[in-house]
Amino acid sequence: MSVISAGMVAQLREKTGAGLLDCKKALDEAKGNMEEAETLLRKKGVASAAKKAGRSTSDGLIEAYIHVGGKVGVLVEVNCETDFVAKTDEFKSLCRDICLQIAAASPTYIRREEVPETELAKEREIAVAQVQGKPPAAVQKIVEGKLDKYYSQVCLMDQPFVKQPEKTIKDILTEKISKLGENMQVRRFVRYQLGN
Repeated sequence: MSVISAGMVAQLREKTGAGLLDCKKALDEAKGNMEEAETLLRKKGVASAAKKAGRSTSDGLIEAYIHVGGKVGVLVEVNCETDFVAKTDEFKSLCRDICLQIAAASPTYIRREEVPETELAKEREIAVAQVQGKPPAAVQKIVEGKLDKYYSQVCLMDQPFVKQPEKTIKDILTEKISKLGENMQVRRFVRYQLGN
C-alpha cells in the first residue's frame, strides 16, 4: 500500500477541483494511482450531477460577450438553483467560458434532443450515401460515428471546449455542478455575427 502525501492530495485537487477529503479518499481507493483517482472523482462527479439534474434552476446569470473587432456577439442564459452560487466568481467564469465557446464554435442547439428529426434524417441519408457498398453492420457504425461528429458541430453540450479540447462543454458543466453542489443548465443563447 502506497503512502498518500499531502502533495499528492493537493495535486489531485488542483487538477480536478474536488474537495480535499474527496481527493484523499479517491487516492486511497486508487492506492496512490493519480490517473485512477482522477477517474474515480470524475465518475463521482457525473453521478452527483445526475442526482441534481431534476432540481429547479430558477436563478443564474445572463452573460454577454463581444469578440474583438465587434463582428461576433453572444448572449447566454445560464441557470443555477440559488443567487448565492450565481454570484460566485466560479459561476461567472463558467458563464464567460460558455459565451466564448458559442462565439468560437457557433453551435445551433444546446442539446441533442433539440435537433429536429428532419435534420437528423438528412444527415443519416448523406452518411449512408457516403458508405455504399460496405457491410450493413459497418454502415450502421459508420453512420452513428458521423452523427456523433455532426452533434459535436451543432450541439453546444457535445462540442469540445475551446480552452480544453479533451473535454466537452457537458463535462465542464458536470464538473461545476459537482464542485458547486447545485444543478446548472444552459437555458438559451443567441449568437450574432455581422452580415448573417
